[in-house]
Amino acid sequence: MTGLRELQRRRVREAISTAAITLFLERGFDEVSVAEIAAAAGVSKPTLFKYFATKEDLVLHRITDHLGEPARVVRARAEGERPVAALRRHFLDGLARHDPVTGLNDDPEVVAYHRLVFFGAPSLLGRLHQFMAEDEEALAEALAETTDELTARLLAGQAVATQRVLARRNWQLLADGRPMAEVEAEAVRAAEQGFGMLPG
Repeated sequence: MTGLRELQRRRVREAISTAAITLFLERGFDEVSVAEIAAAAGVSKPTLFKYFATKEDLVLHRITDHLGEPARVVRARAEGERPVAALRRHFLDGLARHDPVTGLNDDPEVVAYHRLVFFGAPSLLGRLHQFMAEDEEALAEALAETTDELTARLLAGQAVATQRVLARRNWQLLADGRPMAEVEAEAVRAAEQGFGMLPG
């Protein structure tokens, strides 16, 4: 029974988020009320807030699966693999899969979603930066297991910034209408360059 209940919760959560993102893309983040989202999803406002604490979370919950990912990658790396090599490999694997978190996905809905996140409202970008700060903190903790704290914090900041810059650049090139094959080749080169600049 618990499995069915959890499945139902996920369906309701996804339905609410999909309704919200559809309305945000049509009219703009600040132009849509929570009441309108609840009505479009067929739920009450209190139900909506049981699933999403803030309006921003209606959009950004699709990114939360990746929270803490750099730290997990570093901790799960093969014996003898350097942390930066593990992060580089993981990012390149994401590019090969066209994982939306790398910015390299030309599905029109994904491109529109990234436009919403980057330009929809300052509060969305602020929340995204909060997620990145949490990623940086978690990565610093993982790195500090094998190096001193200052080195861990410096490297974590550089690594998270590298991933952010690369992903945003990939999305921008696709949003500008560049062909996917061309952007993909450029994205791989840029990732090699970016991670190659990181120490360790």
